Amino acid sequence: MNKSFLYSLMLVLIFSGMSCSKFLTKDPQGVYPTNQFYQTSDQAIVAINAAYQPLNFKSATQNPLWVFGDVASDDAVKGGLAGDEPDIGLIDQFNITPINSNLQYEWGTLYEGITRCNLVLAYVPAIVMDTATRSRILGEAKFLRAWYYFTLVNIFGAVPIVLTPLNPNQLQIPQSSDTIIYSSVIEPDLVSAIQILPAGYTGTNVGRATSGAAMALLAKVYLYQQKWDSSMVASQEVINSGLYSLMPLYSQEFSADFKNNQESIFEVQMLSGQVPQTGNALNQWFAPAVDNGYYFNAPTQGFVSEFEVTPAGVPDPRLNYTVGIDSMAWFNGEIFSGTWSPTSYLTRKYQQPFSEVPISLKGDGSCNYLAIRFADVLLMYAEALNATGNPTAALVPLNQVRARARNSYLYDTALVGYPNIPAGLLPNVTYTNQADVLMAIQHERRVEFGFEFHRYFDVIRWGKTYATQAMSNSPGFNYDINKTFPIPQSERDTDKALY
Repeated sequence: MNKSFLYSLMLVLIFSGMSCSKFLTKDPQGVYPTNQFYQTSDQAIVAINAAYQPLNFKSATQNPLWVFGDVASDDAVKGGLAGDEPDIGLIDQFNITPINSNLQYEWGTLYEGITRCNLVLAYVPAIVMDTATRSRILGEAKFLRAWYYFTLVNIFGAVPIVLTPLNPNQLQIPQSSDTIIYSSVIEPDLVSAIQILPAGYTGTNVGRATSGAAMALLAKVYLYQQKWDSSMVASQEVINSGLYSLMPLYSQEFSADFKNNQESIFEVQMLSGQVPQTGNALNQWFAPAVDNGYYFNAPTQGFVSEFEVTPAGVPDPRLNYTVGIDSMAWFNGEIFSGTWSPTSYLTRKYQQPFSEVPISLKGDGSCNYLAIRFADVLLMYAEALNATGNPTAALVPLNQVRARARNSYLYDTALVGYPNIPAGLLPNVTYTNQADVLMAIQHERRVEFGFEFHRYFDVIRWGKTYATQAMSNSPGFNYDINKTFPIPQSERDTDKALY
């Protein structure tokens, strides 16, 4: 998905004309009213491109997925200056009320995505155009709608189902349970998308949703519902497709030089230097002040301590690829100082050197967000195998992920000791007990996907006992209360049918 694709995302206001948090259909104040826009193949493509736009991080507050996935978890604290973004701090402290702005931002962003998908699904079928292109566009819309609903369910729990463009008098909609949303929306959308999406793209379409992305998301959807057999089958489909493999070097995943690589299953496309902005703001929000950053989303000591260390003191190389550590190399020839962060650490992911993104463009990065990657599928497969009574088989994909991290020493010339793997580094897991293998998988997910906005959702889905222990340093946390977040008060004020 290159510059021409991203440019069309800028055109969304020409035809959308909708509030970020409402479901209604109305004529815009721009060039086209709704009943005049969906007429041509080009307009259908602009419409589906716009359905991707709510995924992006051009504003770190408009799409605060990182707040729910990281800051709420045991991996991170708010960071930043004491008075900056106080509502993020309240989530960090689990002092969460329905007026918290992050709730409204994320709710609005996700329902805006759903609205745009619904418009595509409602109007594109009637357009006279190439049938293969139309089918693909509808598949993309179904994948994206499933993604938006899956994220909504995991943040808010029961939410309203909206599957068609609505008028103002149709906006009083009660919540449906997560079970109903999974069975009546998310799963059917993904099953349909798998059947009609292509396996891959070339040229300007690279980055769009594929059948593999839909299958991988379906595997995760099943996993979150503990439908272990179904998750195992879906994960195996992705693995056996032969379309994906682990990158040789873990750190390449988070480099602007390796976008949409062999490990990428679905990533959110970002491009810097555009007007309006389509770049990634996370590089500024997570960077230290010395790099013109705000140093939010600061890693905790607990997260750092999770990484394994050899008897000689050599850490899992993913630690230094993920976290800025005192006296270690940073970016731009700098040495990281623990004084740059309230926890002594900052995340390296989404950071870019000034040679790629000058300091004047900080907040407009070019790194993509990796929403689903092959390592995730491998560990989902391992978890499903283990849960179905096959812990020995689960070790194969689990150890495949560990081996890639261990083999960093074969590829990264900057590692001390290259090209020799340090003795005792990340040995294969050999447990055969189901409970021990699950613990190994839980550990591996935490270190492998650190600061990719997955942790809190993993903590919650693993249940009350795991979550209570993991969140023991967050005294405000209560599993029964905090396994979902409150629906924004502004939505309750608008939709009186919400219970």
